[in-house]
Amino acid sequence: MTLDILAFGAHPDDVELGCAGTLARSVSQGKTAGIIDLTQGEMGTRGSVALRKEEAAKSKAILKVNIRENLAFRDGFFINDEVHQRAVIQKIRSYRPEVVFCNAIHDRHIDHGKGNRLVNDACFLSGLTKVKTQSESGENQEAWRPKLVLEYIQWNEIEPDIVFDISGFLETKLKAVKAFSSQFYNPNGVEESTPITSLNFLESVAYRAHNLGRLIGTEAGEGFTSRQPLSVNNLNSLIR
Repeated sequence: MTLDILAFGAHPDDVELGCAGTLARSVSQGKTAGIIDLTQGEMGTRGSVALRKEEAAKSKAILKVNIRENLAFRDGFFINDEVHQRAVIQKIRSYRPEVVFCNAIHDRHIDHGKGNRLVNDACFLSGLTKVKTQSESGENQEAWRPKLVLEYIQWNEIEPDIVFDISGFLETKLKAVKAFSSQFYNPNGVEESTPITSLNFLESVAYRAHNLGRLIGTEAGEGFTSRQPLSVNNLNSLIR
């Protein structure tokens, strides 16, 4: 199948924190969408691979995306080389998305910046006809380059190039985030605390969305950066 939007995250829950509202609203508008996690989050302080797989499945159902897959790269240690690029290219050519979402340009976790560079490079290379790849069934794949790559915001406060209105879908985003109950605030939790397990962090996800919404005059928003100029062909597209 082909998808309109393909969202990549270095870890299960990255996509939820960064762009779940945009995905949910886009799906409600008739777009097809999918999520591909680069790693299984096996180096995380809390939870396990099996548990995070269950949580990812719950979030997939909440967001109503068409597919969710995991490339099982090494958490913390994957690199931006030909082997990893080809694995991402194979997925891009399989689903042929118009739009790709990826991790933040730089962030507290080293995998986020690495994931950003890996996906951006793979999107470019995927458009080169002399880069040969095969589908999982062994068929030669055609070159495909997404029309737009947007980088969502995570831990660091990064000034967005564009803010997507997610009014009416913030609760869906928060529900998808909370599906990863092993990773975030739990007043009854007994596992070791991390920077993302505090109540403050969970509240900050909602606050950021409300604040970005404030900046564009709506209830809530999600911010993205872009390495390429963003364009429209009708000024009405810029007017609310």
